[in-house]
Parts: sequence; structure tokens; C-alpha cells
Amino acid sequence: MAGELTLIVEMVTVLGAATVGGYLASRFKQPVLLGYLLGGMLIGPAGVGLITLDGDIEVLADMGVALLLFALGIEFSLKDLLRMRAIVLGGGTLQIVLTILLGGSLAYFTGWVDTIPTAVFLGAVLSLSSTAVVLKSLIERNEMHTNHGQIMLAILIAQDLGVGLMLAILPALTEPTNVIGLALAAAVLKALLFLGGAILVGEWIVPPVVRLLARSGSQELFLLGILVLCLGIALLTSALGLGIEMGAFVAGLMISNVEYADHALDRMLPMRDVFATLFFASIGLLIDPAFLLANGWVLLGLVAVAMLGKAIIAAGVVTLFGYPLKTALLVGMGINQIGEFSFVLAGVAQQEGLFSSRLYGLTVGTTAATLLLTPFLLRATPHLLTALERLPWVSRCFQLSQSPRLFGRQDDLVGHVVVVGCG
Repeated sequence: MAGELTLIVEMVTVLGAATVGGYLASRFKQPVLLGYLLGGMLIGPAGVGLITLDGDIEVLADMGVALLLFALGIEFSLKDLLRMRAIVLGGGTLQIVLTILLGGSLAYFTGWVDTIPTAVFLGAVLSLSSTAVVLKSLIERNEMHTNHGQIMLAILIAQDLGVGLMLAILPALTEPTNVIGLALAAAVLKALLFLGGAILVGEWIVPPVVRLLARSGSQELFLLGILVLCLGIALLTSALGLGIEMGAFVAGLMISNVEYADHALDRMLPMRDVFATLFFASIGLLIDPAFLLANGWVLLGLVAVAMLGKAIIAAGVVTLFGYPLKTALLVGMGINQIGEFSFVLAGVAQQEGLFSSRLYGLTVGTTAATLLLTPFLLRATPHLLTALERLPWVSRCFQLSQSPRLFGRQDDLVGHVVVVGCG
């Protein structure tokens, strides 16, 4: 009984601190997950010392990761993928690969990391942007359906797909050097075999089961069934050595094309939010404020290099696909932060022994700082580009790169009616 009460006390303490931190972040118009990190940091060993990251909290945090990726899979839109397949599969993939190659190479050849596997993992961490923060900012600014908003969405879709594959394949980099190629090939083969089986199950078994649960009329049974599917497949992929994250993401994909997908997501969201809060707060437990202060200038340099580098890569990729320079710059400055799923990748790297405590701390601090800056950059970039456009040479550059290329078919607008209201 004492042990059970200890777990409840720890949960209440962590969630309470996260709630206070999230509220303060929201009041200052910052992403709430920064508040969760702050709450965890304040009650952790480096703060007032109320909580340590023990086994129980860690298990609950892992469940939060699984539910985050499960919801990500459900929210994934095959329709959006098909509509923007060129920029998703081409541009999004190129952005990820270039960031891993350039970011990892820079870290390795400047001596920041000692091994190539660590450099690859760090590059993967840098390659991901924050879907939640970017989309929220685009919606608030009514820019979701602009050309740059749609391109951002396309690249974020590619990154969301990449998360599952990274979590399945990258841990193979921890194998000894002489067998690392074989380990990677085995991981890819296992992932492909699992995905093949998942496609069959998702096509023939999952939809009838979900429909049966939905038509039972019991919300409790529906939620339980969805939860069992998520955690069951996550456990299966864990047993296969692919990680619970891969299984949870694929379980969400299985449901995403069933007509009850939105209902499943609505039922899961409260549970996801609670356990995801525990996950982000548990990361905060590992943050040492004294370490961040002692490495303040290093963090500032890392933030500048990471955000500028990602902006250049993303803008270059968008330009390569024939979009105007101004649109490319808006996209580059919009997705140049490091995303929330980078915390997951960094955690895996630390567990596998690839990230030292110092590298993990710097990664978490840099990620948090980029998320903090993102809302300001998204607001400021259009005004900055408008001001720069007044310079003759900048204006000429923008005009030379003008392109009529837009998402969707232009002939869809033939014979349409425009209604203009004045009231």
C-alpha cells in the first residue's frame, strides 16, 4: 500500500508542477510543453528535489510516448500525403536526409561527438520540427491554406512518417562497428516485414473490429479496445526489437482510414494529454538549471547554428522544387525549430549509451530554446521579408524567383463562383 501511495503522490506532484508550469507558459503565450519541462525541472533533483525519475514514473512516461505516437498515426492524413506527394516524399525526405548528413557531419568533424553513430542520431534529432507548435501558429495567423503553410504541412507530414522509421532503425547503430551494417539491414528488414503484416491487419482485421466496438454503443468498450490495440502492437514491436514507438505509430495508422478514426482520436486525446504531460515533465526532471547557466554561451551558439542551418536547408529544398524564394524563406524560418519528438529520440540515444549526460542536457536545452523562439519568428518573418523587399537587390531576387506553382490543380477553379459580402 505504501508503494502504491508513493506512486500516486509522485504522479500528483509531477502533474501539479506541470499544470502550474503549463499555465504560466500559456499566460506568456508560449508552448505549454515548455511549461511542463519547467515544472519538472523545478521539482526534480536539480531543483527542490521532490521527485526523482524512478522506474514507476519512467514507465508512465513511456506510455505517454506511446500514446503521443498513436495519436500522431491516427491524425496522419493519407489524403494530404497523396495531394502533396511530390513535396512530401521528395522535399520532406530530402530535408531530413540533408539535415542528418550536414548536422551530423558538422558535429563529428568539429569534435562535438566522438562516433559516427552518435553523429547520425544527433542529426536525426535536429531534422525534426514541431508539428504542434507550427500548425498552432499557422492556424492562429490564418495561414494554414497559404502556399507556405501547405508546404510546411507537407514537410511536417514527411517528418512524422520519419519518426517511426528512425525509432525502429537508428538503435541498430549501437551495435559493434564490425556488424553495424548487418544490424541496420536486419532492422530495416524487420521493419519492412512488420509494416507488410501491419498493412494486411490494418486492411482486413482492424476496421471490422473498430466498427464492432463503435456499434456496441459503449464508449468504455470502444476506448478499451483502442487502448489494447495501441499498447498491444507497441509491445509486439518492442519484442521484435523495433521499439514501442514504432508499434504505437503504426497502430494509429491502422485506424486512421477507418470512418471512426476521429471518434477514436477524441476518446484518446484526454488520456494522451495526461501521459504526454508526464513524459515532458519527466524530461524536465533530468534538466539541471546550473548546467544550463554554466553552458549559456554554448547553448546560444547551438541554438543559432541549429535554427540558421535548418532554415537554410529547408529554404534550399523548397527552392529546388520550384517555389519562389520568398515562400522558401517563410517555410525555412517556420520549421527551423527542433521538435517535441526530438526529446523522444534524444532519450533513446541516452538509453542506448550514445548521448552523454552533457550532450543530452545540451540537446534538451537547445530544443527547448528553439521552441521558445518559434512563435516570435513566425510572427516576425513576414514583416522582416516585407522590409527587406524594399531594398532594390532583394526585390529583384524575389521577382526573379517568382513562380506560379501552387498546390492543387488550377483548372479546378474554372467556372467557379466568388461570393463577396459587405456586411
